[in-house]
Amino acid sequence: MATTLITPVEDRKRLARRLAGSGRGFAEQYGFRVTNNPASLFQVLYLAVLLARRGDFRRALDGARALRDEGWDSAARLARSLHQDRVRVLRDSGQRGDVDALADGLGDLARTVVERYRGDLRRLRALAHHDPARERQLLAELPGVDDQVVDLFLREAQALWREVAPVADRRALAAARRLGLGRSADDLAGLAGSGESERLAWLVGALARVDLEHRYAELTG
Repeated sequence: MATTLITPVEDRKRLARRLAGSGRGFAEQYGFRVTNNPASLFQVLYLAVLLARRGDFRRALDGARALRDEGWDSAARLARSLHQDRVRVLRDSGQRGDVDALADGLGDLARTVVERYRGDLRRLRALAHHDPARERQLLAELPGVDDQVVDLFLREAQALWREVAPVADRRALAAARRLGLGRSADDLAGLAGSGESERLAWLVGALARVDLEHRYAELTG
């Protein structure tokens, strides 16, 4: 498929403003609040775990909503859940593949966040002394969290944890390249504005949605 380039700087900035204009990142567009409190941050983390799995991203969203709606909206509550209940909720939400392993992994993740950080990922940030490399390292040490999950989590969290910016996941970068907006998180940060980590989170979230929902035509037509 042909690539549509938007080359003039002002045109790129105009498109970036249009994409970021909703004032919401990826997670918030789909009903997950991104606020600096333990429950919200943990929901964003398990959403990232589900999004990193193979398959339709809508199933990941449905799975995360199902966990939240079951009342497992914090690390402590998910940690207290039973394995068979997690399996049931995940299966009913449409999760495919090895759902038993997924249920195990989410339980391990919740228990580890409780044991290490008292259920509060802000304690991870404090332990890292707001150093982005150390924050990434500590996140990647959690069960079921790899580099892709870290990117997906920080794509959202950079609106709050400004020190980690700029972050753009592979979907956002794919859309940015195809739309001629740049090839790196730094390029996108330049369009969002210096020090505008919240606006950058909105921009990269919107770009990820464009790629996942195949919405290029409405932007380039």
